[in-house]
Amino acid sequence: MEESTVSYYDDFFSTEAPDDNCPPVQLPYKNIFLPALYATVFLVGIAGNTLLMGALIFKRGIQRLIDIFIVNLAASDFVFLITLPFWVDKEMSSGLWRSGLFICKGSSYIISVNMYCSIFLLTCMSADRYLAIMHPSVARRIRTKLYSATLCICVWILSCLLGLPTLLSRELGNYDGNTYCEDKKATFTDRIGSLLLLVLAFFFPLLSILLFYCSITKKLCIHYKKSGKHNKKLKKSIKVVFVVVIAFVFSWAPYNIFKFLSLVSGIQELKPPFCLIYKVAYLGMELSGPFAFANSCTNPFIYYFFDDYIRRAMVQCMLPCVKASSLGTSSDSTDTRLSYSLTVHGEDVSRRRRRSLSL
Repeated sequence: MEESTVSYYDDFFSTEAPDDNCPPVQLPYKNIFLPALYATVFLVGIAGNTLLMGALIFKRGIQRLIDIFIVNLAASDFVFLITLPFWVDKEMSSGLWRSGLFICKGSSYIISVNMYCSIFLLTCMSADRYLAIMHPSVARRIRTKLYSATLCICVWILSCLLGLPTLLSRELGNYDGNTYCEDKKATFTDRIGSLLLLVLAFFFPLLSILLFYCSITKKLCIHYKKSGKHNKKLKKSIKVVFVVVIAFVFSWAPYNIFKFLSLVSGIQELKPPFCLIYKVAYLGMELSGPFAFANSCTNPFIYYFFDDYIRRAMVQCMLPCVKASSLGTSSDSTDTRLSYSLTVHGEDVSRRRRRSLSL
């Protein structure tokens, strides 16, 4: 039998060919390139996320509300990364699965849960920042550690529930004496359900994130323009916002767009010579998939370079001899300082308005 068409990226939803006459295009040298890439992601990601969690939890303790989301995101990435060695072995074996049914189902389920958990946590982080900056008076009343911890627990529960279809659909297939970890044959209803789940679990959260950050950026521009702040601070605030959004979009959008096309073409039951859409979608997933999952090892670098507090915590964790005073001890987040600034500015405007009316 030829190499299985079941890809590493098919663990989220079934992406079987619309018809046996529409076989997907296979990338050459995939069994060399992908194992090397996954091994690199595994080593870098495990080290980076371990350092990030250790710096925030054990070295300093969680002092900021946003750190609760960051630690949960790092934990989700860490759990995902420990499944990579099984998929490295799969790719090196030209698609053969040698780890048994339990690992086949369990690792696929963990990958699915990680995808949902990452997206929902990023959405919660965006909503939290939106609340802190757009509605600071409300934020001061409800933004507590219990509030953040409760949101994270809800995200984990929802992600585990949404990952159940993957757990139930995975099975071991045996062809000519070779064993493969693959999805069960998908029905029309299964494909419709997968399509709806993709829209609700990715495109809707993505739209929400973009709307949150567009509103935040507009608010910051108006605030700094009225308060006469230097452009340097404005640029820095907006830069951090857009780095988070751009990293998320570039990591996940290409793969999920091709995934959407694949599911649509599967619903249409395409046949030759109309297989081009499916083949393009499948090839697109093969090419963009590594960028999506590499996000699990890039997040610690993003926080290190763009969050001063996390950078100080990570440096102190790596170099315990460095005194905290030399790195700075402020634990206030940018959102907290901006929330206070916006509140003071708003109260000042209100006082001037009441004074002018009394005159």
